[in-house]
Amino acid sequence: MKPAITEYPEHYRNYVNLVPEGDIIQIIESQLEDTKSLLAGITKEQADFRYAEGKWSVLEVVGHVMDTERIMNYRILRMARGDQTPLSGYDDERYVEASFFSSRTIADLLAEWTIVRAATVALLKGLPKDAWTRTGFANNGEFTVNSIAYIIAGHERHHAGLLKSRYLLEA
Repeated sequence: MKPAITEYPEHYRNYVNLVPEGDIIQIIESQLEDTKSLLAGITKEQADFRYAEGKWSVLEVVGHVMDTERIMNYRILRMARGDQTPLSGYDDERYVEASFFSSRTIADLLAEWTIVRAATVALLKGLPKDAWTRTGFANNGEFTVNSIAYIIAGHERHHAGLLKSRYLLEA
C-alpha cells in the first residue's frame, strides 16, 4: 500500500506520487526493464549528452539513480532490522563527481544496475511483514521501510521521465 505522507519527509512526495498502485515489489522488479528499453541502443554521443551546462550526462543520471538505490537499500536494511541510529544524508553531486560514470558505457552501467536492482528485490522479498512499518531516521527525516521502497521506485520514474523529456530519448 502506498505510504501516507506522514511516513516520510514531504519533499519526497513527488517520487511517491509517481508510483502507481500495486505491489511495490512487483513494480520495482519490472520497472528497470522499462528504463533499460529506453536506453537500449543509444550511442556514446547520446550517453554523454547533457541538456544544459552543469547538468549530468545520461551516463551520470543512470549512475546517480543506481547510487541512490544502494543508499536507500542500506536505509531499508538498517530500519527493517530495528536500528534507530540516525543515518546521514549524502551529497549526490559529489557522488557523481567522484564516480567516473562518464568513462563507462551505458551497457556496463545497466549491467551493474541490474545486479543492484536484483539485490533490492531480494532485500524487499526477504522482509517480514512487520518490518515494512518499522521506522527510522535518515537525512534529518523519519521514514517507514515501506516509504523508502516507494521512494526507490519513484526516484527511478522521475529520472526516466527526465531522460525522455530533457534528453530527448524515446523508448
